[in-house]
Amino acid sequence: MERHRRPLSTADDWIAEQADGLWEDWMRHVDQVLADAQLVQLVYEVLARRWTHSLTRGRKGTPAEVVLRLLLLKHMRNWSYAVLEREVRANLVYRHFTRVGAGKVPDAKTLGKLGLALGPDVVEQIHRRVVTIAQEHKIVQGRRMRVDTTVVETNIHYPTDASLLGDGVRVLTRTMKKIEQLTAAGAKLRDRMRSTQRCLVHIGRASRSFRTDQGKERLRQCYGRLLTITSRAVGQAKRFVREVQNGIKAGTCVITQAAIEAHSDDLQTMIPRVQQVMRQTRERLFQGNTHSPGKLVSLFEPHTEIIRKGKASKPTEFGKMVKIQEAEQQIVTHYEVYDERPSDTDLLVPAIDVHQQQFGRPPRLVTADAGFFSLRNEVVARERGVKRVAIPNLGTKSAERRKLHKKRWFRSAQKWRTGCEGRISLLKRRHGLNRCRYKGAAGIKRWVGLGVIADNLINIGIALASPAAP
Repeated sequence: MERHRRPLSTADDWIAEQADGLWEDWMRHVDQVLADAQLVQLVYEVLARRWTHSLTRGRKGTPAEVVLRLLLLKHMRNWSYAVLEREVRANLVYRHFTRVGAGKVPDAKTLGKLGLALGPDVVEQIHRRVVTIAQEHKIVQGRRMRVDTTVVETNIHYPTDASLLGDGVRVLTRTMKKIEQLTAAGAKLRDRMRSTQRCLVHIGRASRSFRTDQGKERLRQCYGRLLTITSRAVGQAKRFVREVQNGIKAGTCVITQAAIEAHSDDLQTMIPRVQQVMRQTRERLFQGNTHSPGKLVSLFEPHTEIIRKGKASKPTEFGKMVKIQEAEQQIVTHYEVYDERPSDTDLLVPAIDVHQQQFGRPPRLVTADAGFFSLRNEVVARERGVKRVAIPNLGTKSAERRKLHKKRWFRSAQKWRTGCEGRISLLKRRHGLNRCRYKGAAGIKRWVGLGVIADNLINIGIALASPAAP
């Protein structure tokens, strides 16, 4: 592993010369920011720990500086890894910006593995360092703070009981077929996908007339047949797992045996999830309970939550709650992806504490929407040293409170607060925070963190490129 890429030939100088007049103004300043030694060191230390002898043995890996710049460029442009590889390969500016130069661009699969190496903790450290750089350039002073929450959806289809049961049968059958291809011993697989597809078609037709008693009864019968098919598929999957554990289904060599055991582990992971979907389907259909404990909306992203924020356009969202905290110059000073959705009123005081830790002093002004309001929050914020708290109480009947809402500084603070809505909208449109394309709970934290860092870098570059920049 290396921190920086060494120039290969004079071709690097030629690329730099040809790309010189094609840079966007903000990119030149971002290029200087990403040359920070601490940022490169953070990535280097992580890549050095990927394998036991990463620093001493094997072929040369992608340098830490190149990895950092490639991943951030991906999220600046909201590209996939395949598009990132293609664009950097064909564009002289991107080659110079990412320090690839005249060298070979890492392929999409390699870039994906390098991205996984940078876990959510490292991404958070990179974000903190970028905010510190913004402080050093006096782009942000931490005098004001605004905070809001949003939902980043996971990459799943709209969940229905029928589709989840169909997914369960499909995944279990597919995995058992892989085991059967590796060994012919033990129980034979019975493929139930055809009957499953037929049941899904019948459920779709019956759901058109579910408002009538006859339609409801027909729908329950179709779901009953689908539940029976799913139960038999789960039973067969359990039998395959037992036979693998008892050595009945065994490979002829070490590699084949390792593959069989890996597929068996996949079955053991998926079986409880499919059983949970069966339980919640029975409770909804036959007991009328739509809030069963441990409810799953995806077999592949089980951490996904059902979140309702009262939006008319999208009343129900499936993903994770994210807090976005900003200061001056539209710099996101802190973000957090919550494992379980908290109440907005519980987030204000911790946000002030994080701000004080980052800047060494509390903000002079704190503003948020009405969801963050509570008398306790206002009292604690003032105890922390906040001079002005501009959070409206929409349900108040107090004349004094209404008078406060009409004061010039309060109305000005609320106008500034609405910029947080615009920042969230831009993060979703420009950096892809509307839907996470990475897998797992750690993946959504990496996705949000890299998107926030990319947005901060663009804003830092724009601020430094402006004529009034310090």
